[in-house]
Amino acid sequence: MTRRPVELDGARILVTNDDGYAADGIAVLTRIARTFSDDVWVVAPESNQSGTGHSLTLLRPLRLRQVEEKRYAVDGTPTDCVLLAVHEVLKDRKPTLVLSGINHGYNLGEDVRYSGTISAAMEGMMLGIPAIALSQFVPREGEVPWDTAENHAPDLIRRLCAGGWPADTVISVNFPPCGPHEVTGIRATVQGRQKTGDEVVRGTDPRGRPYFWVGAMLKARDAEPGTDIAAVAENAISVTPVALDATDRATLEELKGAFG
Repeated sequence: MTRRPVELDGARILVTNDDGYAADGIAVLTRIARTFSDDVWVVAPESNQSGTGHSLTLLRPLRLRQVEEKRYAVDGTPTDCVLLAVHEVLKDRKPTLVLSGINHGYNLGEDVRYSGTISAAMEGMMLGIPAIALSQFVPREGEVPWDTAENHAPDLIRRLCAGGWPADTVISVNFPPCGPHEVTGIRATVQGRQKTGDEVVRGTDPRGRPYFWVGAMLKARDAEPGTDIAAVAENAISVTPVALDATDRATLEELKGAFG
């Protein structure tokens, strides 16, 4: 499969996320992007859109607000943000690269199906733009180690862009919950098995009306060697290629036999 290197010198970089335009992680990622180019644009949600997946806003109009020079907020999903960035804000010249994140929390295993961070990168890829999604695993106690991503992401992005990756794939990067000097390395990984939201918590509001809250993230089900989950558990940076085509090829051949 053809790999597409990305030329960072003079690149136009679109930075987006799902945590919102004012999130700490997008500020870190914007600083990182500016180490590659002066032509860096931020188009991100007005508010937190975690868990919205690859959803579009279709039943109401969207509002695009300029916060400052080269920085915009959209009252929609991460996918909406990338669409408006490419077709409106940057319509004179399409971005060279989409960087999505840095997400406050990991995106491992099945998280890629729910994640707005991954989906924003996917939307960029579907529009013909190479895209990388970056996430920071947050420890249960203590501060978020943003300096881990800030220290390691620039070289990692350069190496990824120099080698390139297929046009129908995005790269998902997860930084472990440790300081930058505790990182044990970089691993190319497959998705493990880990699902968010199996639990639904029922409660009652102050007016006596019931409500339901999707439960907390579960413990990893599959930390087998080679998975993204195993990598971050051992304080390594996980780099996972995520393809657009989710066809089960083996089952496809069986179905051809059954219906052929």
